[in-house]
Amino acid sequence: MIKTNFALSSSPHIRDNDSTKSIMKDVVIALMPTTIAGIYFFKIQALLVILTMVLSCVLTEYAWQRFTKRPITIGNYSAIVTGLLLAFNVPPTLPLWMAVVGSVFTILIVKEFFGGIGQNIVNPALAGRAFLLACYPVAMTTWKIDGLSSATPLAILKSNQGTLPSLYNVFIGNVGGCIGETSALALLIGAAYLFYKRIITWHIPVSYIGTVLILTTVIGRHGLMTGNGIYEVLAGGLMLGAFFMATDYTTSPMTAAGQIVFGMGCGFLATVIRIFGGYPEGVSYSILIMNLFVPLIDKYVTPRVFGEVK
Repeated sequence: MIKTNFALSSSPHIRDNDSTKSIMKDVVIALMPTTIAGIYFFKIQALLVILTMVLSCVLTEYAWQRFTKRPITIGNYSAIVTGLLLAFNVPPTLPLWMAVVGSVFTILIVKEFFGGIGQNIVNPALAGRAFLLACYPVAMTTWKIDGLSSATPLAILKSNQGTLPSLYNVFIGNVGGCIGETSALALLIGAAYLFYKRIITWHIPVSYIGTVLILTTVIGRHGLMTGNGIYEVLAGGLMLGAFFMATDYTTSPMTAAGQIVFGMGCGFLATVIRIFGGYPEGVSYSILIMNLFVPLIDKYVTPRVFGEVK
């Protein structure tokens, strides 16, 4: 008689071939079109900021884990992703020492102090942006193209002063703004790769972008039905936030229905801040605020339990 030994273990029993490292690697690849676009439009300044923030994030994570005698995780690419996303959320003219300060805060305070990857309660890159904006508001709101000062499209919409860039320039990225938010074309290419690799699903991006599109069109900046929803979607950091930061596994709901609620909440808050707030952009704060509601969404927006009987 042949005896077979079976291994018993707790759930999950069905596993996927994807790992944190492979997922983060795919995200890095998806961010490359936006990286190239940012360097193309903002030149050497953007390259220096990107390299500084990525290197600072990796070194901070490594140094903290060595100091606390925890496993070194820089090989899973998560620190690189955080550094890239943080760089995409700052102006290309940001002084490099500020880039270092922001990177250290992002990794040390927002990520590692909460236990590292998978334990943070808000998106680290967006929290880092909020920290930099609070500490260095002038540096974080100074925009230049080819060395000349330039207002962002959303700032022009907000103030109703100046000439709006064409929809074509907004789409390709030839406008003032943060390094990674200006080129909707590059962001869509990266998003297509994430969808192809099944890293993200449609629920959050579509509900987020769709909500902003509808609300900005209906509410309008100058009365009902005076808005240009397409322009609002392409301008600013909506594409970057919807595809690359609101979809963060750790800080977004687990269920499809919960993700739709999350995306709609982000879209509502972003629209309210853009139109009625004092700041022209609301993407970062909308995601950060909704990150805090994720436990509540997961609690009340849950799938029906298999075999449940009332």
